Amino acid sequence: MIERYTRDEMGKIWTEEAKFKRWLEVEIAVCEGWESIGKIPKGTAEKIRKNAKFDVKRIQEIEKTTRHDVVAFLENVRESLGEEGDYLHFGITSSDTIDTAMALALRDSAQILIGDLKDVLDTLKSRAYEFKDTLMIGRSHGVHGEPISFGFVLALWYAEMKRNLDRLEYAKETVSYGKISGSMGTFANVPLEVEEFACKRLGLKPAPISNQIIQRDRYAHYLSTLAIVAATIEKIATQIRHYQRTEVREAEEYFYRGQKGSSSMPHKRNPVLSENLCGLARLVRANSLVALENVALWHERDISHSSNERVILPDSNIALDFMLYRLNNILKNLVVYENNMLKNINLTRGLIYSQRVMLKLVEKGAEKNKAYECVQRSAMESWEKGLDFKELLKKDPYIMRFITLDELDELFDPKYYIRRIDDIFNRVFDR
Repeated sequence: MIERYTRDEMGKIWTEEAKFKRWLEVEIAVCEGWESIGKIPKGTAEKIRKNAKFDVKRIQEIEKTTRHDVVAFLENVRESLGEEGDYLHFGITSSDTIDTAMALALRDSAQILIGDLKDVLDTLKSRAYEFKDTLMIGRSHGVHGEPISFGFVLALWYAEMKRNLDRLEYAKETVSYGKISGSMGTFANVPLEVEEFACKRLGLKPAPISNQIIQRDRYAHYLSTLAIVAATIEKIATQIRHYQRTEVREAEEYFYRGQKGSSSMPHKRNPVLSENLCGLARLVRANSLVALENVALWHERDISHSSNERVILPDSNIALDFMLYRLNNILKNLVVYENNMLKNINLTRGLIYSQRVMLKLVEKGAEKNKAYECVQRSAMESWEKGLDFKELLKKDPYIMRFITLDELDELFDPKYYIRRIDDIFNRVFDR
């Protein structure tokens, strides 16, 4: 089985052809709005819809002269129209067309990303239950802490991705606003009714107030949300990269038939897919910073945002679509080595049970600081001399004054640490 990225819905949204189709849809919706209040002849919008044509190469040719993409687009479309073309772009400004059309692109892109994210959530939930009781060591600072389960890790990732789904759905709503309010946004040459009609026709909401453009805090919010989703993907990918380290080898990416890990070392199996995701997360995160810098523009607008938005908006959406697809593939096919997880639990010769021993001492009447001091002394000796932690505890007279040998054995049971895993899963998955 070879991973191939064959979905092209997202890429199609961001082609030049699709962009001009959206521009034309906005222009037609505006004409319909003018018709609805009786300001242009009935049937104008229908004639435009029936007859209007554009050609990307022709638009680019005209733009060499006009030095203005919207003007070039309009001139090209009017070449296919009769007198109805006089009402195309009537009373509105370029950003009315561009920004309202961009709302359509962002809305549709967000919907694809929401679907991608739901696929990842389904996979995380399935695999979380698969490994709900699979013991492994938990780590802080990269150092062994106490036992957890691999299902617990996956459930944690699920909960974060669920928050990302909520964020993304809200971000979709935030960018689903159009504006048909004229050059400075004051509706001097186009009434509010036209904007309301056109936006409703397009499935958008009218911005309550705008100047010449849709305010870029909306785009900044959207791309910041994409950056947070990418950060979660990077978090998961980084963890998988750690699990695949030779010294750890608790989980690894599926190694496909015919795959090569190195041009020189035949034994290599590298976490290249996860590393790829970490690199792309940096790109999406960097683009969100550009979007934040686009919020501050001169007065009612300048166009310092325009050039970079042609890059950051398609790139971030396409990249995150790919990242979620790839992450889902990694998670579905992740190879989990349960025996190595158990082996790593025992790697420190019982040191991971130190807190439980200390708490038991306090429970049985030992003074807290003294209990900590005694347990730590045996722990440090175990670290430094490679000795069995439990055997060292047995030699400490203060500790054995409070704890029996049978009780001590019970304290070294890793299953104790996941005894509430069902309750946690009930919380996470709303069972």
